[in-house]
Amino acid sequence: QLQLVESGGGLVQPGGSLRLSCVASGFTLEYYAIGWFRQAPGKEREGVSCISSSGGSTKNVDSVKGRFTISRDNAKNTVYLQMNSLKPEDTAVYYCAADRDTAYCSGSFHRAYWGQGTQVTVSS
Repeated sequence: QLQLVESGGGLVQPGGSLRLSCVASGFTLEYYAIGWFRQAPGKEREGVSCISSSGGSTKNVDSVKGRFTISRDNAKNTVYLQMNSLKPEDTAVYYCAADRDTAYCSGSFHRAYWGQGTQVTVSS
């Protein structure tokens, strides 16, 4: 069975940190660009970060630049999202996705494998 599984979410105070993990089973991640997305209640899903298959190229949405870092370990079939200086507006369900159409962060993720999501709550 092909699936992605996210973990590492939780409740954290403003200014705190979390590291999310995205592990693939049933397929290897090394050929795919991987994106982290998030969806807050009542809002549309938005792309947060992306990393190319080799790890040589990354992109971040402006609201997380300087705070979030995406990385990957293809040997472990895992992609990470290190989130620092968290803010209440970062509260959302975070999903990872593997773009089936491209190894680069120029794709649409319209055809992608998706995980089930992990909740991140930033609150005092």
